[in-house]
Amino acid sequence: MRIGEAAAAAGTTPRALRLYEARGLLPPPPRTPSGQREYGPAEVARVRVIRDLLALGLTLEDLRRRAHRLDLLVQTPPASCGSRPGAFSDVVADRLAILDTEIARLTHLRQSLAVAAGAGGPWGAPGPPTAPSGSVPAPGPEC
Repeated sequence: MRIGEAAAAAGTTPRALRLYEARGLLPPPPRTPSGQREYGPAEVARVRVIRDLLALGLTLEDLRRRAHRLDLLVQTPPASCGSRPGAFSDVVADRLAILDTEIARLTHLRQSLAVAAGAGGPWGAPGPPTAPSGSVPAPGPEC
């Protein structure tokens, strides 16, 4: 199948397929005599795995570091990554550590902002709490 058909089958765009190829996540496909890329079911399955991993928070660089092992995750029915020791465990551990660091940084930043706002810092006191979604706010004071 041509690039447009393969992209549609994998739930992505032709541009994404070219990007994955350029980044080394997808091997260069064979070409027709006119130079058009030809993809098969194996490439479509690989692109689906790439998209699933990206949706989980891994980056293109994370996947590039283990591109040679992506085919281990392509099977029917799919097994969990945990059933493939070493396939991506180091990449996942690295990404989890990065996420934990970012969560800690953002938590500290939020706490600092809340303290500054509550202490009458340059931003003033926090405004009234917002009503939970779906509730009707209480009427304000009449002017």
